[in-house]
Amino acid sequence: VQLVESGGGSVQPGGSLRLSCATSGFTLDDYSIGWFRRAPGKGREGVACISSSTSDGIPYDYADSVKGRFTISRDNAKKTVYLEMNSLKPEDTAVYYCNADLGVFGDYWGKGTLVTVSS
Repeated sequence: VQLVESGGGSVQPGGSLRLSCATSGFTLDDYSIGWFRRAPGKGREGVACISSSTSDGIPYDYADSVKGRFTISRDNAKKTVYLEMNSLKPEDTAVYYCNADLGVFGDYWGKGTLVTVSS
């Protein structure tokens, strides 16, 4: 199982970025995927989650701090999960990680991609 994040960078406040999480080693469609972040000097924070295609639960979930600005999506054919981030704020500066909790098969994390929002 591998998760590889990309798309981070430096942007000015109000700007946009799209993060990608390329997955391999499991069937993406069968599992929920989450985006998390760790800001400098702070703990890990859940940002967004997208449910598996077979889930009966809520399809998407977002932290209050990003609702209305971030959108999570998945392309099962490309085995990739995206995080579209708009109206970025300095407090969004963090390393962003994607996570796949495969239950008994393990919990997997990517190495992260750095997002810096600064004028």
